[in-house]
Amino acid sequence: MIVFFLEIVHEHKTHEAQKESQIMNAYFVKMVQEQKAGRAFGIPSCCTANRFVIQAALKKASEHNMPALIEATANQVDQNGGYTGMTPETFKAYVEQIARAMGFPLQNVLLGGDHLGPLTKAEWPADEAMAFAEGLVRAYVKAGFSKIHLDTSMYLGGDDRSKPLAVKLVAERGARLCRVAEEAFQERLAADPTAEKPVYIIGSEVPIPGGAVEEEEAIQVTSVDACRQTFEAYQAAFAANQLEEAFGRVIAIVVQPGVEFGDQSIHLYKRDAAVELAGFGRSLPLVFEGHSTDYQPKQALREMVEDGIAILKVGPALTFALREVLFALESIECELYYGRIWPKSHFRTALELSMLDEPRYWLHHYHGSAQELHLARQFSLSDRARYYLPNEAVGRAIDQLILNIDAVAIPFGLIKQYLPSVADAVLDGSIDTSAEALILAHIGSYLDDYYYAIGQ
Repeated sequence: MIVFFLEIVHEHKTHEAQKESQIMNAYFVKMVQEQKAGRAFGIPSCCTANRFVIQAALKKASEHNMPALIEATANQVDQNGGYTGMTPETFKAYVEQIARAMGFPLQNVLLGGDHLGPLTKAEWPADEAMAFAEGLVRAYVKAGFSKIHLDTSMYLGGDDRSKPLAVKLVAERGARLCRVAEEAFQERLAADPTAEKPVYIIGSEVPIPGGAVEEEEAIQVTSVDACRQTFEAYQAAFAANQLEEAFGRVIAIVVQPGVEFGDQSIHLYKRDAAVELAGFGRSLPLVFEGHSTDYQPKQALREMVEDGIAILKVGPALTFALREVLFALESIECELYYGRIWPKSHFRTALELSMLDEPRYWLHHYHGSAQELHLARQFSLSDRARYYLPNEAVGRAIDQLILNIDAVAIPFGLIKQYLPSVADAVLDGSIDTSAEALILAHIGSYLDDYYYAIGQ
C-alpha cells in the first residue's frame, strides 16, 4: 500500500506539472481515508533540527518505503532565524541537503511547521504578536512546508487573563493566519506550478513544545465537548473568511489523549480514559494529532493509532537517544584508549560545562539540589541538553569522539555491554561499527516503535 502511495505522489509530480495544484500531499489524503475506513494508519512526525536525528528519520523511512515527516517548531525556526539560526527556507535547504547526501528522494520529504503562531511573542500586544505570526506562517508556506499547525491558543498582551481564552477568539486568530498562508501559497504556486497545497492542523491541547515544565500528577484527556467546540469554532471562522476550501484541507486536530512526559515521569496512554474522545473522532472528517508521544511503549503507540491519533509527534526522545548513544560511545572510547596517550573526546564534560556556562535553556525547567540538577542536565527526559549540541566546544567533542571510535576496531563485547540496542544488527552484519552507523541505528531503535504503531 505504501509503495502505491509513493507512486501517486510521483504521478502527481510528473503528469500534473502543468496544472495549477489542486491537491494536497497524497500520503495525508490516504491517511485520513484509511482512518475513516477504520484502519490503523498514520505517520511519525520527527520534530528536530539535529543532523543525526534527521538522518536516522530518513533512513528509517527509507527502510519502510515511506515518506519522512520532519517538523520544525516556531521557536526553533522562524523568519528571523529562531534559536537554531535557521529560517524556514534555510531549514528546508538543510534537510534537503541531508536527504540528497543519503540518496533519499526529495519528493518523499514532508516538511511541517509546529505551533506556528504568536507562541514566541505572546508577551507582545496582541496586534503586534499576530503580525509577527503572520510573517512566520508566510515564511513557512513560501519555503514549501506542506503541513502547517496553526496555533493561536496562548494569551497575548492585552488579553483578559482572569478567564479562559475564548475558543471563538482562538479560532478567529487561526483563520487570520490561514488566510495569510493561502496568500503565501499562491505566491509560491506562481513560481512552482507543481507545488502541493498545504494541509492544516488546528487546536493545541498540550503544553509548550518540548514537554511539560513541571511534573504533573494527572493528565486531563480532551473532552468531547472541547473537541467539538474547537472544530466548530474553526469551521465557522474559516467560513467567515471565505476559507471553506482551505478548511477542507484541515487534516487533524490536536488533542490531549492523556500522554505527557516531564523531567523524570511518563504518563502512559490509557485508552479506557480516551474512549469517548476516540469515538467522537470517528465522526469527524479528520484525524487526531498527538503531541508529546515521546517514550510511550510501542503497544501504547499502536493503540493510539488504532484510536484515531494518526500523527504521532516525537522530538526530545530522539535527541535523548542521541545523547544516550554518545554517552555509550564515550564509555567505549574510554575502554578502547585505556592507558594510551591519545586526545580523548571528554564529551560529557564538554556538555556539562556548556550547560553550566549558559543555563538559560534548562534553568527554569530543572529544580532541586545541586546533585539533582546535575542528573537532570545529563539524563532528564525533557532533554534540555539538545539545545547545547550545536555549541562549538560540544561539537568539537563529538567530532573527536567519532574520530576515536572510527580509528580502532571495537570488540563485540563492548557493543553488547554499552549498546545492546544495536548488538544484533552488528552481529548479523546489518550495520558496521562506525560511529555514525551505531548512532543512526540506536536512534532508529526508538523510531522502530513508531513504525510498529502504524503497522509497518
